[in-house]
Amino acid sequence: MDTTIRESKLSERLITAIKQTAPGTALRHALDMIIAGHLGALICVGDTENVLAAGDDGFKLDISFTANRLFELSKMDGAIVVDKDLTQILRANYHLNPDPSLPTSETGMRHRTAARMSLLTRAMVISVSERRQVITIYVDGRGHQIRTVGELMTSVNQLLVSMQNSRQQLDRSLLRLTTLELDNYVTFRDVADTLYLFEVLMTEAEALDRVILQLGREGRTIRMQRDEFIGDMDDKYTLMIRDYAVNSSEENAEAIRRALHDINNNKIRSAVYIAGLLGYDGKSEGDTVTPLGLRTLSSVSMVRYDMADKIVDEYGSLADLMDDIEQNPDRLDGLGVDNPTILADSLYRMWGKRA
Repeated sequence: MDTTIRESKLSERLITAIKQTAPGTALRHALDMIIAGHLGALICVGDTENVLAAGDDGFKLDISFTANRLFELSKMDGAIVVDKDLTQILRANYHLNPDPSLPTSETGMRHRTAARMSLLTRAMVISVSERRQVITIYVDGRGHQIRTVGELMTSVNQLLVSMQNSRQQLDRSLLRLTTLELDNYVTFRDVADTLYLFEVLMTEAEALDRVILQLGREGRTIRMQRDEFIGDMDDKYTLMIRDYAVNSSEENAEAIRRALHDINNNKIRSAVYIAGLLGYDGKSEGDTVTPLGLRTLSSVSMVRYDMADKIVDEYGSLADLMDDIEQNPDRLDGLGVDNPTILADSLYRMWGKRA
């Protein structure tokens, strides 16, 4: 199987498993009670036909799933088998016998069994360690340790502070960049520094998204704070890349964003490397580059959706627009700009050349 496809499917299944065990769910309530009761447990959720085929003995129940029932049944040895929709508890005290040759790096008996069962079947397998008081969910043989709400909130607070600082730095960098763009004196160092701040903010938002996912219902307010910090920066990130890339298509901009997300910190700080990624070879960090102006034009309230692209297609760059905007306003009028004079005034105010 193609590795990329396999990793994508694993990610989807792991996200589903995290949602099923997030705070506020009945399953998580049961797991918290098991931990509080200093008990251990092995729970298989889903793919019940193959799970049952890998074991024997135990008690056949076929009863409705509740958190209290799952907690009480965890007091017995063996595994608990639950259907994929978490509506029925099918077996308790079930003895699982997965193939011992299936690879696993786990050491404890319960965790080894859980890891092998998740390799043998498509079940989500949950192992609760009685000694370490740790909950681990397994999907395709890989374990994901469930963190407490307190631990998650510590991460949330750290990430929110980092995002606030990153957003402030990015806002300052973008204000400076806009002035440089209107002066037509942007260097590759200016571009690299701003793209770095964009990537820092987006990486922090991605990390916060993972924590919010694990918080379940507890993460709704944090999601609102996260969205407030991000605002329209996701769109501005793509527009800025389109402004400076030799190939200004949205598809190429997304490909460059993926490359920026995957490279190490040293490369993303290198203006020469960024220039090459944008399609410019043999450039130094002090060399100048002329932007299209998509990001700056889109910041003007009167520029409607897609109008920035039309203006750039007509003029070729922000510098050419600024050279022509006062001498030939009818050219803008023909592009659907309702009042070219207001657009000119807005750009000049951003430039600081006119009150």
